[in-house]
Amino acid sequence: MNQAMITPKEKDELIRLARKAKENAHAPYSGYTVGAAVLTAGGNYYSSCNVENAALTTTTHAEGNALAAAVAAGEREFLALAVVTDADPPPFPCAICRQSLAEFDRGEMLILAANLKGTVRETRFSELYPEMFGPHKLL
Repeated sequence: MNQAMITPKEKDELIRLARKAKENAHAPYSGYTVGAAVLTAGGNYYSSCNVENAALTTTTHAEGNALAAAVAAGEREFLALAVVTDADPPPFPCAICRQSLAEFDRGEMLILAANLKGTVRETRFSELYPEMFGPHKLL
């Protein structure tokens, strides 16, 4: 996959969908609500939120949930991911989510981190996970 070119309109839509998904987050223990959305190479969007439970270790992350929704729909190529939180500055995906993303990307994916104040940070996946371990390491 070549380095993805994402339009400003697509970036705005990713953030809008992630923000909307964040509203449905289930975070009664941490209070840390997160929404995420992915844009596929086919132009489709998938979004989700974090879902905590009392066993905490089985909590699922918004980024992984959005990715799983896309994979369940048959998607395998991703151009971008947006994650929205209340934090300032908005954080990029955690290490667990980075490993999930590495399964489908070799570094070209655009990553947007945004918050409700309107701050948006942008990077490429390869900058977040420069020596990623993924399927390409097993070949």
